[in-house]
Amino acid sequence: MKRRVPPSPLVWLFDLDNTLHNASHAIFPAINRNMNAYIAKVLGDGLHPADEATVNAVRQDYYQRYGITMLGMVRHHGVKAEDFLQEAHTFEDLPQMIRAQRGLLRLLRQLPGKKILLTNAPRDYSQRVMRHLGLHRHFDGHISVEEMRVHGKLQPKPSRAYLRKLLAMHGWTPENCILVEDSLDNLRAAKTVGLRTVLVNAYTPAHLRQRPAACVDICAKSVATLPRRSRQFLSSS
Repeated sequence: MKRRVPPSPLVWLFDLDNTLHNASHAIFPAINRNMNAYIAKVLGDGLHPADEATVNAVRQDYYQRYGITMLGMVRHHGVKAEDFLQEAHTFEDLPQMIRAQRGLLRLLRQLPGKKILLTNAPRDYSQRVMRHLGLHRHFDGHISVEEMRVHGKLQPKPSRAYLRKLLAMHGWTPENCILVEDSLDNLRAAKTVGLRTVLVNAYTPAHLRQRPAACVDICAKSVATLPRRSRQFLSSS
């Protein structure tokens, strides 16, 4: 009689943009243009949009303070999160903009454990990308930015409070959960909560890449290496 292999206790929390696909190719530039145009309109005087320097300063300030520009616009300018997300993620032809590694589905199928999408992108956009990649039916969950709330308030990555809530909701043990990301800020937050971490840097432009820090357990050029390297997490889980 064939011995039954017990299910893996691992839970993989995957970021989307620049982790599962190359958003730097065309999507991020388009999002940046859309976001800047929307912020300029909000910060303008009603007749003229704000100048580029003002927009860039506000974006940088809010990103550093909150980890995501949208939160600053919501908290300080009365912007609705859904409006900001819609404006930022409007594309003429999204499928033509997506670039990803071949055989991604086959590779991810080899990973033991649950696979959950955990993205600061909105649900409509992230669903469209996942369908295009053929991954939507092979993930056990999909958590988009709209769902990352603590006490009713938006708390997207790198919110430690939301990560703790997520673990408690599902009864997951922190050391059995692995966040796979291109953002060191998000990985650093996850590490303080007790999660294990993978930094993916294949799609980050060379001039923006950060050196692996103490918060990174594995530095992977792409998610393609994870099936082989997952043994490291299994042996210590």
